[in-house]
Amino acid sequence: MQAVCVFCGASPGRDPAHAALAAATGAAIGLRGLRMVYGGGRAGLMGVVADAALAAGGEVYGVIPQALRERELQHTGITRLSVVPDMHSRKAQMNEWSDGFIVLPGGIGTLEEAVEIQSWSQLGFHRKGIVYLDEDGFWDPFFALTQRMLEGGFLRAPHRAIAVRAHDPDAAIDALLAWTPSTESRWPA
Repeated sequence: MQAVCVFCGASPGRDPAHAALAAATGAAIGLRGLRMVYGGGRAGLMGVVADAALAAGGEVYGVIPQALRERELQHTGITRLSVVPDMHSRKAQMNEWSDGFIVLPGGIGTLEEAVEIQSWSQLGFHRKGIVYLDEDGFWDPFFALTQRMLEGGFLRAPHRAIAVRAHDPDAAIDALLAWTPSTESRWPA
């Protein structure tokens, strides 16, 4: 693994523990000598995680849609910034540049990015791990929903297992390093 993509909020949220988790995640990525890929902004948790990765000596690649360049306040101090035409292009570029994904707390945009990448894995479009990182149960409702999908017959157990959880940044990186993709097809035989 050479590069980890981080999905997180362009807002800092109300709980300062989320910003501390973002800073710890960026630092852990940088200290491990991994490149960090993210949404390219300097606001909210996005800016916190990028600044921490840079401060720890890491390279940081950002991908930002042209329409959000000003709204998310593009980060001008990162290693590389790619400006793309739209959100789909953003996710495609982030996927191309990354070997795995860490999902920090965030809003609808964070959830949408993570779920689409998770769906791409289920469909076999990539074979990369996805770790939802929280220290306080932020992602509990999401995992409860996927359990309900499993119980309702809308999701298979190997596909639910695509997304794993971690409660600290080092555990998240270790989970990505140890992650093995499912060999089960999305479609029944």
